[in-house]
Amino acid sequence: MNLLRQEAEAAALAATRSVAELDAAVEAAARHLRARQRGDGHWVFELEADATIPAEYLMLHHFFGNIQPEREARIGRYLRRVQEEQQASAGGGWPLFHGGPLDISCSVKAYLALRLIGDSADAPHMLRAREAILAAGGAERSNVFTRAALALYGIVPWRAVPVMPPEIMLLPRWFPFHISKISYWARTVLVPLTVVMERRPRAANPRGVSIPELFRTPPEQVKEWPGGPHQQEPWASLFKALDAALHRARLIFPRTHRARAEAACERFVTERLNGEDGLGAIYPAMANAIMMYHVLGVPKEDPRLVTAWAAVEKLVEDRGEETYVQPCLSPVWDTALVSHALMEAGGEENHAAAGRGLRWLLGREITEVRGDWAWQRPHLKPGGWAFQYNNAHYPDVDDTAVVVLAMDRWRRAQGVADPAMEGAIRRATEWTVGMQSRGGGWGAFDADNTFHYLNHIPFADHGALLDPPTADVSGRCLAMLAQLGRGEEAASKAAIEYLLREQEADGSWYGRWGVNYVYGTWSALTALNAAGLPHQHPAMRRAVAWLLSRQNEDGGWGEDGMSYPARGGTRPDAPRPAPSTASQTAWALLALMAAGEADHPAVQRGAEWLMARQGADGDWPEEDYTGTGFPRVFYLRYHGYRRIFPLWALARLRNLRRGNSRRVEHGL
Repeated sequence: MNLLRQEAEAAALAATRSVAELDAAVEAAARHLRARQRGDGHWVFELEADATIPAEYLMLHHFFGNIQPEREARIGRYLRRVQEEQQASAGGGWPLFHGGPLDISCSVKAYLALRLIGDSADAPHMLRAREAILAAGGAERSNVFTRAALALYGIVPWRAVPVMPPEIMLLPRWFPFHISKISYWARTVLVPLTVVMERRPRAANPRGVSIPELFRTPPEQVKEWPGGPHQQEPWASLFKALDAALHRARLIFPRTHRARAEAACERFVTERLNGEDGLGAIYPAMANAIMMYHVLGVPKEDPRLVTAWAAVEKLVEDRGEETYVQPCLSPVWDTALVSHALMEAGGEENHAAAGRGLRWLLGREITEVRGDWAWQRPHLKPGGWAFQYNNAHYPDVDDTAVVVLAMDRWRRAQGVADPAMEGAIRRATEWTVGMQSRGGGWGAFDADNTFHYLNHIPFADHGALLDPPTADVSGRCLAMLAQLGRGEEAASKAAIEYLLREQEADGSWYGRWGVNYVYGTWSALTALNAAGLPHQHPAMRRAVAWLLSRQNEDGGWGEDGMSYPARGGTRPDAPRPAPSTASQTAWALLALMAAGEADHPAVQRGAEWLMARQGADGDWPEEDYTGTGFPRVFYLRYHGYRRIFPLWALARLRNLRRGNSRRVEHGL
């Protein structure tokens, strides 16, 4: 009996010490986040992609003959540093994510950008890049968007780029390729680009740069595409013949039709120009809008062009000696997530800071504009949030659900009715329910965007043309409905069935917007828990077993972008091991706690990993890219993730231990 009592006392002492350690880690992390709140209440952290965006920014300026020596020097230092740091994995080229392999298209653009700003082709770092690119097949293996950029500089002929004529804007809605059938980002990028590709301007290129040294095939002979599903029968013959016909026919299209088509493209862009937040609020669309106005003869003093340039420049991020360009800005997403983490941390200061953030979000609600989503849901009333500061034509249900979850949690804690917040929650919830796709899932920006045949056209070699339902977005929407007490409604039941169908054979879920199966599994488990699925349900047990099997020896979790299935292929049976990261470890912990495993030794080990790596300022180190723009094509390093999610996970673990509970009561 004495031995049992001693063991119980030791366990109680260890638990007390653990909670005290969690308290200290939580307070430091919360203090770090509060210090980064903007004066008006919101948060926004850097959003970093690969070398492509800063390279394209340099190429855009040089297209117009605009040389900026000081800024170019800082961007050059950024590109060279990334190349040097990724030597071990990318072999002299540039990867799409930290520690990833060389990517041909990214490396070609980064190399061209350095040549444009004056780096010699014979410089050691350029020789290393050239050797790596040639070893990977040469610049002729570049994707469609890179080939289009090279064609603008006269480096490859336009026949190397699949045709996408502006006449697509004149097609009827029932036609198999109508812009309502592609995703928001494809729409905003493609519409202005069709005009540019048809007009075929030539870059000013003030230094007369060309890069034949990167090609194994003479660049003037490049015409075949490097591969993809469109090369698979029966699609290959059909689409190659169609593209060849379009190349021949472009010169004989009636001029009146061409003029009407270009005018329709210009109207589309101008209507959605979105002020200084830019077309689609994403860099590629903004840059293409500038190019479109230019080839249409719009004077540079025109307010449309001035505004479009201002939107691009707002994405430039100066870091002292270095500069890079963000693909977009993420204030709504960041503010909503920080608010969740601070409310989990608890305490008067944290709750007040979250409240200021949510008040700021109230002012960003989209209630008037019927965006492109209305093409599929014409009778649905608007009500939701975008990812960026302003993007009224393109709210998304993922941001909307996370904002509603935070507002609902905050109003419950207040215990006092808030009419403004009540109204926003009601409008956003009804819009989200209305955006549910057939089958029970949700895409991010569009409903029923499942025209998968379009991913076989030559222009879609990136595989990012569509916005179909995904488990992670659907999980957030289900969590929202469940937290609001609507878990028994038809929309929620359909979402539960969708998530159960989407579970992988090994127990995980695919993560579309975060890397990857750890992210997807967190999103699904938290939603199913909120919806009341028993912790002993087979789906939860399989997911827990998978998470436990993926824990690294050091106690953390890690996964990189190579875990995404190859396009047209299958998922890797055993994704290569990846070092533990703060954000992915936090997702795994939140998922395990949602499945009732707060007391599992793996959770303790994960928490210890996080606490051991927390800096004195409350932050965590994380160079890894744990966000996803497009699987296997475009990855994101959210500089806020390493700050937000570890706080959230550690605070939740502390709260469960304090309350001696194994049940997470909130949707996320």
